Amino acid sequence: MTVAKLRALPENTVGRTYVEWLDREGVSPDTRNAVRYVDEEECAYVMQRYRESHDFYHALTGLPVYVEGEVALKAFEFANTLLPMTGLSIFAVMRMKPKQRSRFWNTYLPWAMSNGLKSRDIINVYWEEQLERDVDELREELGIETPPDLRETRKLLKQVRTTATELHQNMEKFTAN
Repeated sequence: MTVAKLRALPENTVGRTYVEWLDREGVSPDTRNAVRYVDEEECAYVMQRYRESHDFYHALTGLPVYVEGEVALKAFEFANTLLPMTGLSIFAVMRMKPKQRSRFWNTYLPWAMSNGLKSRDIINVYWEEQLERDVDELREELGIETPPDLRETRKLLKQVRTTATELHQNMEKFTAN
């Protein structure tokens, strides 16, 4: 199904959720590199399919592509698939700023481990057959709860910081007079 056809699907379908996630994140399904360094054809296919499915996992969970979302999704994938590379990706948490690490450890890692362990194997989902299906029904069938909206959390925290800075500046002006 083309991206244009995905956009024409009804609201809350898997395909529409997927294309809206692609648009919001500014990514394309055509940006996935082919698997290299895997000599066995069947293993190479599985890894290629995993890469192609990764953005569906993002769309299904709503996690964005910046570092917190990627690491949370990798933790979820590791708990669900036990693929070693997904577990190793979690070390990217060291690149995060302290507040991001705190959110990851306190919110997103517990969500990822709980949902990854209890949900059905997402690597076995044939996404092309799910595109016209209600996304909430698929989440329920797979046993996946969506995590707190990371974009909204970051937006609210930025607003709080901005307000605190403005209050501090106003207090300084007030006390200076």
